[in-house]
Amino acid sequence: AIGSYVEQYSNTVQIVNKRPADGSEADYGHSNQVYMACEFDHPYPCTKILWSPDTRSGGARDLLATTGDYLRIWNVTDDGSGRGTLLHKREALLNNNKNSEYCAPLTSFDWNETDPNIVGTSSIDTTCTIWDVTTQTARTQLIAHDREVFDLAFARGKDVFASVGADGSVRMFDLRSLEHSTIIYESPNLDPLLRLAWNKQDAHYLSTFMVDSRRTIILDIRMPSLPVVELGGHAGCVNATAWAPHSSCHLCTAGDDSQALIWDLSQMSKRPVEDPILAYNADGEINNLQWSKSQPDWVSIAFADKLQILRV
Repeated sequence: AIGSYVEQYSNTVQIVNKRPADGSEADYGHSNQVYMACEFDHPYPCTKILWSPDTRSGGARDLLATTGDYLRIWNVTDDGSGRGTLLHKREALLNNNKNSEYCAPLTSFDWNETDPNIVGTSSIDTTCTIWDVTTQTARTQLIAHDREVFDLAFARGKDVFASVGADGSVRMFDLRSLEHSTIIYESPNLDPLLRLAWNKQDAHYLSTFMVDSRRTIILDIRMPSLPVVELGGHAGCVNATAWAPHSSCHLCTAGDDSQALIWDLSQMSKRPVEDPILAYNADGEINNLQWSKSQPDWVSIAFADKLQILRV
């Protein structure tokens, strides 16, 4: 699923599928193409789009979440035409402001993989909200940072999550005791930290990066305040990072230099990590990337008006 980024109210979300190969001669050269299976309107640009990690229904119910002005949950189903096209229906619109129909914009969210009924959102109003998808209610809302919160990510398991924000800190929370939080890291000049990714194979490690920075910071929660390693390699500012879903020591980074880089961090505790093991040059500044959990050989990147799916 991909979202448009137009600085106006009317935006769209598109769901794309890869064409299945049928083995015919006419199919040769086209099986690697993707096609649009569904498109629907979305108010304002999406700040994040994620499919539900819930596989318990055997694929009978595909839920998609988006953030922007609100958290929206969409249900996507086959339209029965046999052409591979899909229907969408909005299941929920969740507002984190109980006192008004208006709410502060949401900057990001994460879907809890262990308990897919839990979604956490971050907002420019300094708060994080933990939602119950089934009851469509907020379980809890907390003031997470001193300034805007830019991202939130759950660790492996259902209780621990972390957030980053404009105050330059990475903070870790536990749903079982939200009275306290742990500051894992603060950037040297308290420069804003934009994004956060948690290693799902080894929950000791997080990645983050500062605004307008060419470097990716790797943190070990057992050793707060100091990065384990800082990754260079980019000639422009970093825009996205993603850990390999099937490996504890591989990370992909992408940035304004049009590069997507894959790093091997298996030796990072013993020596600096100087160079990536793989590099891909796109035809434009890479805004976002995802490493597929269900198809771990594939990484998708977005730049300009294009989506590319890369085989690792």
